[in-house]
Amino acid sequence: MTHTLSRRRMALGTAALLATPFLTGCAAQRGLGGDGRALSVGALFAGKVDDRGFMESGWRGLERARTELGVQTRFIDNIQPRKELLAAELTRLASGGAGLVIAHGGQNNEACAEVAARFPDTKFVVTQGAVTGANLASYDVLQEESAYLGGVLAALTTRTGVVGHMSGIRVRPGLKGRAAYVAGVRATDPKVRVLTNFSGHQDDNALSKRVALAQMAQGADVIFTMLNAGRDGVTQACREKGTRQIGNVIDWVTVDPSVFVASAVADVSIGVYQAVRDVRAGTFPAGQVRKVGLADPQAVRLTMAADVPAAVKARIEQVADDIAKGRRHVPEAYDGPEFATPA
Repeated sequence: MTHTLSRRRMALGTAALLATPFLTGCAAQRGLGGDGRALSVGALFAGKVDDRGFMESGWRGLERARTELGVQTRFIDNIQPRKELLAAELTRLASGGAGLVIAHGGQNNEACAEVAARFPDTKFVVTQGAVTGANLASYDVLQEESAYLGGVLAALTTRTGVVGHMSGIRVRPGLKGRAAYVAGVRATDPKVRVLTNFSGHQDDNALSKRVALAQMAQGADVIFTMLNAGRDGVTQACREKGTRQIGNVIDWVTVDPSVFVASAVADVSIGVYQAVRDVRAGTFPAGQVRKVGLADPQAVRLTMAADVPAAVKARIEQVADDIAKGRRHVPEAYDGPEFATPA
């Protein structure tokens, strides 16, 4: 099997190649782990670290830890999200001397739990995860909370009464995000119809464009996308049809305000960075799931384009405050109809 290291990552020269063992003798004092030894961190990304989305955000958290905390890092990326493949790469990182192994994304839940049990002296983390153990913790940036706000916005701004949702693989964070978005739409205007689709692929632009065009043909004029590299296909379709898009993870409004009416920001880099910082400080939360939501607007928020009416923005701010203060519940499950992926 061939493992791909992004060209940009290689050019930056910020980590050793996968086959190179971690260095342990030259770490700065600030990069020491809680036991006083140099902290080495290995990370697994089941996707491309230059996807301008979820995976890249996690990689940026790893980079921040390397530069700010002085730890040594390496990573494996572009691995298909199949349990046996993920487990093999997590095993490789743990066997290679990592004191902390980070599996970025909830698709790693099962694989990481299994591998962590075989390496009791290594600490493991799943970001956007839901598994725990004696040497295993999860960090969960609650993207479903900003997704709920995206649903409120979609319901308030649609002109056709039909809005869309698109994602790829059925991992728990994506399913929770879909449930929250739909709930936000329905709580705001139950007459608005929601078309929701999981296409099976996060990075296929031809596929995502087909799905987006099919939803638009059914009337969708606002589409919430929870995709990675495959987001570009939706953006192309939006430009062709004049449809607005709600992004996620990063602030897509600043990237392309003519297409993106909003972005359900969930800075998942924080989970990666916080995990390294906790291990380095000797405060690793073994057996726990640490959650970060709208109460921390640097981590979770909805950004909106300048052309969103002031009254709509005020409504969103009130809902966000209600969620942050526990006055409004964000559902995590959806049991309604789904939009078929076009051939």
